[in-house]
Amino acid sequence: MTRVRAGEVDATDTIAAIATAAGAGGVGIVRISGPRSREIAHALIGKYPQARKVHVATVRDANGEVLDRSIALYFGAPKSYTGEDVLELQVHGSPVVLDLILRRVIALGARLARPGEFSERAYLNGKLDLAQAEAVADLIASGSESAARAAMRSLEGDFSRAVQELFEALVHLRAWLEAALDFPEEEIDFLSAPQLHDQLAALRAGIADLLQAARRGVVLRDGLHVVIVGRPNAGKSSLLNALAQSERAIVTPIAGTTRDVLRESVALDGIGLTLVDTAGLRESHDLVEAEGIRRARAELARADVAILVTDDEHADIDHELLSECNAGAVRLAVHNKIDLSGNSPSRRVDAHGETRIALSAHTGAGLDLLRAELARLAGRGDGTHGAFSARRRHVDALAHVANHLERAETHLNIGRAGELAAEELRQAQRALGEITGEYSSDDLLGAIFSAFCIGK
Repeated sequence: MTRVRAGEVDATDTIAAIATAAGAGGVGIVRISGPRSREIAHALIGKYPQARKVHVATVRDANGEVLDRSIALYFGAPKSYTGEDVLELQVHGSPVVLDLILRRVIALGARLARPGEFSERAYLNGKLDLAQAEAVADLIASGSESAARAAMRSLEGDFSRAVQELFEALVHLRAWLEAALDFPEEEIDFLSAPQLHDQLAALRAGIADLLQAARRGVVLRDGLHVVIVGRPNAGKSSLLNALAQSERAIVTPIAGTTRDVLRESVALDGIGLTLVDTAGLRESHDLVEAEGIRRARAELARADVAILVTDDEHADIDHELLSECNAGAVRLAVHNKIDLSGNSPSRRVDAHGETRIALSAHTGAGLDLLRAELARLAGRGDGTHGAFSARRRHVDALAHVANHLERAETHLNIGRAGELAAEELRQAQRALGEITGEYSSDDLLGAIFSAFCIGK
């Protein structure tokens, strides 16, 4: 399948870029894609390469001077990564040599590729769907083994297949409903058919399961954004140091020591966490501390997990401090300083459903309970094995699908409005198709591929 992106793809256009990371290395790769790739190969190495054959060749400049010895690999369209003619030159990884060869390639008629343009062409030429193309970037950027494995599963199509199955079920449901609307005399009986409601219920359940899996995939890709909040001197900085296992934050008995937001990235059971220590939340007339408090509130508004740290001797949960959390944030109450209160480490869920963990950031007692809780929230032990990577746009799209299906069910059950239900199903199909690129805008594609590295 070839997709069309208006104004962006020229069948006569050939692109080139250095495909290896910046800096010196043992091997560097110059990648070329487009209809002039084979001619450029002839000008560079003096022969037309055979497809899928290894060629040991000398790369020369316009005057015949040797630039480097290389391994040349040629892939003829459509059997290549981009679906076009592709030439890859593996040369010594000197930035100077790579730049000389790239300049020679451009002089021969190629142009410098935009970030992500090779993967964009693979998508537009039907070699990858949009979710798979995004997984390429996720694999390159993966910061843990779990994230790398999840990205590889998405690249292999696990996520896309799950989306496609639901997409086909939705198309079938739409076809059934809209066929009934074409025969009004049959509509009342049809809208009452249990098969319709069973299929819609099954579809909603499938979307809910995929949405939950996608949320885990986002955590695997981005990690958990964990914000530590509390009143001054509750032990927030000590807790960050204990979790990071390094003295990252300054700890003193003086209230208001932390004035700015401090971030630390840690790996917990193979899942990335961004720990954020914040200024103690209180009213302050100190301009510097007040700015720190403002930044703390901004971090809290985008937290995945908010840890409210309190002194174990005054351990009532200060709900006012958590009122600025985003609606989806998980809230944990940590009762710190049990080494002073004399209590034992513990984890419990109170009558209001709040998880409370008693520990000592100073001695480390009970830290294992908090680590286990964070690992659980990150999805460890909850289907993470076999999970795929996902992005927040995927979660948003699936949430839109779920909302449209819920409204469709309401129209059928309460208003018996088949036309309105059919429109909700159409909108649901469009939202679901945005994940893999069945429906996509130029703005969306531009935003996705511009975040890729050049050469991929």
